Amino acid sequence: MTSQEHKPAIPKLAQDLIAGTIGGWAQVVVGHPADTIKVRLQTQPSPPIYSSAMDCVRKLVKEEGAKGLYRGVMSPLAGIGFCNAVMFMANGHSRRLLQNGDDKKVLSIFEIGVAGSMAGSVMAFLNCPIELLKVKLQTQDPKGVLGANGKLEPAFKGVIDCGIRTVRSQGFKGIYRGMGITLLRDTPSYFAYFVGYEGLKRMFQSMRSDGQLTTFDLLMAGGLSGFAAWIPAYPQDVIKSNFQNDLRYKSIGQVVKTLYKTSGPKAFINGIGPTLVRAFPANAATFFAYEMAMEAMNKL
Repeated sequence: MTSQEHKPAIPKLAQDLIAGTIGGWAQVVVGHPADTIKVRLQTQPSPPIYSSAMDCVRKLVKEEGAKGLYRGVMSPLAGIGFCNAVMFMANGHSRRLLQNGDDKKVLSIFEIGVAGSMAGSVMAFLNCPIELLKVKLQTQDPKGVLGANGKLEPAFKGVIDCGIRTVRSQGFKGIYRGMGITLLRDTPSYFAYFVGYEGLKRMFQSMRSDGQLTTFDLLMAGGLSGFAAWIPAYPQDVIKSNFQNDLRYKSIGQVVKTLYKTSGPKAFINGIGPTLVRAFPANAATFFAYEMAMEAMNKL
């Protein structure tokens, strides 16, 4: 068989792009309701509106119906598919850089993590504006939103309206509010994310007599890697959500001081319950959809 016959029908970067998009869509469909609850718990005032995650679900569904759980979904649906495509593409490219042209070189778990953190630093530039719009839509009061001038303005009609009004009132830098803390969140998070996924895959593979991963193995590795991703990143995510949601904050330091003063250390893990509930199925769906799409393309 010639080397030409071994060449994939779809280039590696294109495969990462396509499979990453499919994985991103799967993640949003499965995980958005829990993400909405997480953001509402993170950004609620003091004294709190919700006593627990279930209380938040009950009140939101009572006020808006089940569709309330999918508030702001168009921003991540349009963006996360693209973001995941870029993430897997950046991760794949980073791995190939570390392989230094040797496709057969097996990277160490640490090198897998380095490639993941490189992808995370790229992802922060995409995640920041997408998540800012998502947070604004998830937390807005249907009666109106507080503008940059401190006055009440009409509620956002959707993600495009939110984006246009944000840029109009704050300039282009307005949609990149919280970029620094997003970078501090995503770089270690993606390190742990890919270390968790690849480490678990290798462990499960070593446990199989035929060395073949099962559907269960892939789902478990993907789901548990979602937990791993949040361990080094959750406090930064709480800070980011509050900073992006409330224009009265002038700095990240001010957010940290205010949260600590009003709620103590627990403020930095507020909403972690629904986050972890979401993390397993959302990331299991992401990696499984990605792996299945890659497998299908490799057969072409």
